[in-house]
Amino acid sequence: MSQMPQQAALPKCPSCAEPVESGDLFCGACGYDLSVVPEPPQDHPTLTMTGSATGSRGDGVDWPAPEPESSGAPPAVHLPADLPGTDSGGTPLPEHASGPQGGAGQQTGSGVCFDRPAEPEEYPLQAPDPRVADSPGNTAAPEEPAQMCVACRAGRVDSDGYCENCGHAQPRERDHVERESGPVAAVSDRGLRHHRNEDAFTVGRTTLPDGTPAVLAIVCDGVSSATRPDDASTAASQAAGDSLLAALPRGTHPQTAMHEAIVAAAQAVNALAEEPATAREHAPHQNAPACTIVGAVVTAGLLVVGWVGDSRVYWVPDDRGAPAARLTEDDSWAAQMVAAGLMSEAEAYADERAHAITGWLGADAYELEPHTASFKPDRPGVVVVCTDGLWNYAETAEEMSEVVPPDAAARPLHSARVLVGHALDGGGHDNVTVAVVPFPAPPQGAGSA
Repeated sequence: MSQMPQQAALPKCPSCAEPVESGDLFCGACGYDLSVVPEPPQDHPTLTMTGSATGSRGDGVDWPAPEPESSGAPPAVHLPADLPGTDSGGTPLPEHASGPQGGAGQQTGSGVCFDRPAEPEEYPLQAPDPRVADSPGNTAAPEEPAQMCVACRAGRVDSDGYCENCGHAQPRERDHVERESGPVAAVSDRGLRHHRNEDAFTVGRTTLPDGTPAVLAIVCDGVSSATRPDDASTAASQAAGDSLLAALPRGTHPQTAMHEAIVAAAQAVNALAEEPATAREHAPHQNAPACTIVGAVVTAGLLVVGWVGDSRVYWVPDDRGAPAARLTEDDSWAAQMVAAGLMSEAEAYADERAHAITGWLGADAYELEPHTASFKPDRPGVVVVCTDGLWNYAETAEEMSEVVPPDAAARPLHSARVLVGHALDGGGHDNVTVAVVPFPAPPQGAGSA
């Protein structure tokens, strides 16, 4: 509903409160100068924000007493948070500490209390527990430096083995392997044409029951046309080496130990073919893993060799005026033609079928026939145990003698490197593996210079 307008009341004199007319300059009753602006009255707040209650209103609630009038000083500025607070149940909050900061980080006298503890401006890192840091299972491994590309020398190598800059595939660990064990040493290289190294070797040394030294070398060449040839050569070389190192100290004759080592190697390769039937069903065209094997054991006065396949052993005397010799006969088509008198050696090895092997280690081998032979050289020299990746470039004993360094007996590792380099310089068409063993076996403690 609408409201009727009301007439405004007349203004009053600030001095005597008598009504005055609008436009009067002086009060008609007391003569007060109406043109002077009156001073605003002193402001006295109803409640003081000091946080202490001293007065009582009589209604059950304590109220703070009025502040005394100041003598012209400006009134103090109060904040709403200065009023003591209560929790959700109406209970007054506890008093704060009297220092500059309270126990929870609030200012003294504040009626505000937070339900969370004070948070520092910075969060210091907690020191590691030395008991945990010193634990073997909790020791953090240092970060390995990034591997650089061997081709461009600028890009980083990713986890797949390729350069992130030029895309070049990096050499794998097995692409080039060097190892020496006392006086015997061997080197294996992928070559320049193959995409992986399918050769493997084992070198070692031990003592016979009478305390005389014995050194050994086993070299295996994976058959590329077979499945997993690299696994076959690895298994065979390890099994043969382990067998020899176990048999020789027991007093087993070196030639018998060599025969048993080849049998152990064949069994290790055969085991690789023991796959589930489902695996063979999915890949029926795959044949069993296979490899060749050749080895030598050298003692103080005896040289024993053993082999299956076309890897070879050469004897090269220190006195190059004495003849060198090849100590093995290949299990190959060419060797069979020569043995049968059907072709000369030159004609047989010139045939494209020359390197077709007729003996190997593997589950699909016709029959295992380990070959072993013993020799008693009458002078010092070196025994070269190698795959066809080397002897293809130094086939005859005379050719091998020419490329073996004169100090091979004293520096077998260096000599093995030289022989591998000779094969690579000749074209490196195959994997290359060669072991150099001095004869007679030096006493314990002698090694490669």
